[in-house]
Amino acid sequence: MSDLFWLTDEQIERLRPFFPKSHGKPRVDDRRVLSGIVFVNRNGLRWRDAPSAYGPHKTLNNRWKRWGERGVFTRMMEGLAAVDAEPKTVMIDATYLKAHRTASSLRVKKGISAALSAAPKAA
Repeated sequence: MSDLFWLTDEQIERLRPFFPKSHGKPRVDDRRVLSGIVFVNRNGLRWRDAPSAYGPHKTLNNRWKRWGERGVFTRMMEGLAAVDAEPKTVMIDATYLKAHRTASSLRVKKGISAALSAAPKAA
């Protein structure tokens, strides 16, 4: 059994009306790419760490970025939350935290600042 996430055919058909039109060269498989985007976001992975079953990580990143800028994902959520949709809870967590590699060693350094704080204050 695989731990990978795959959108069902029914889910893809519900989302298909919100996909932008393809101009020129046909897009790669939307089901594979969207499933990969959901997997990466759900598991908090870097694009580079996406399993190869979803295709190249660059494709996932590009689709996420371009469709996000064009409002495709917003239209999907609004369309799925429309009046005629089944009442269900739909939530997306867009939290993004990034810490510098030295953030774990942020302790007070001894030196001038320590000497200044230890000096007696003039009244």
